[in-house]
Amino acid sequence: MSYPLIAALLWLVLANVIAMFPSRDHHWRTAYALITVGIPLLGWVTSVEGPLWGLVLLAGGASVLRWPLIHLWRRIRPSLKEPAE
Repeated sequence: MSYPLIAALLWLVLANVIAMFPSRDHHWRTAYALITVGIPLLGWVTSVEGPLWGLVLLAGGASVLRWPLIHLWRRIRPSLKEPAE
């Protein structure tokens, strides 16, 4: 197993452990920290292991950080609708 995959799996374990503990801000600060670390890590895995592993880890990260993605989708969805004529 390569170093990028080991680091990505440790990131996934750490994200799941962080999610188990209570938080006053509903884990938003830790979500931002995980995103900040996860994006370069995802690029590293993709460049070393290939796009298939990159997509697998992208799906794993999206399942862990689903609420930031849901809020992002809710924010950009109104701008995607076409204006009524």
